[in-house]
Amino acid sequence: MKLVITIVQDDDSVDLVEALTEGGFRVTKLATTGGFLKAGNTTLLIGVEKEKLDDVIAIIEDTCKTRDQLMVSPTPMVGTADVFMSYPVEVQVGGATVFVVDVDKFIKI
Repeated sequence: MKLVITIVQDDDSVDLVEALTEGGFRVTKLATTGGFLKAGNTTLLIGVEKEKLDDVIAIIEDTCKTRDQLMVSPTPMVGTADVFMSYPVEVQVGGATVFVVDVDKFIKI
């Protein structure tokens, strides 16, 4: 048994949960916040048999694509805000961060 922990952007989470569910996988969805862009993320917990791990990863790759997006840096909390000029910066968002953990014991209660 494997535990797949996947962190995706909120924009991708609905489509990914739907695709995983249609593929016959059970998903637990947790709302999280990213540290760099301070944007909403979704963390998905997926328990899967070892033989079906590649199927789950393929669904994640097909659903979560990276894309460029313009972001404006937040105003600093210290100093004078009237001197600070924020400029839009193009950053890459989307995609997925995937962790695969071996599970030695699984108990369903």
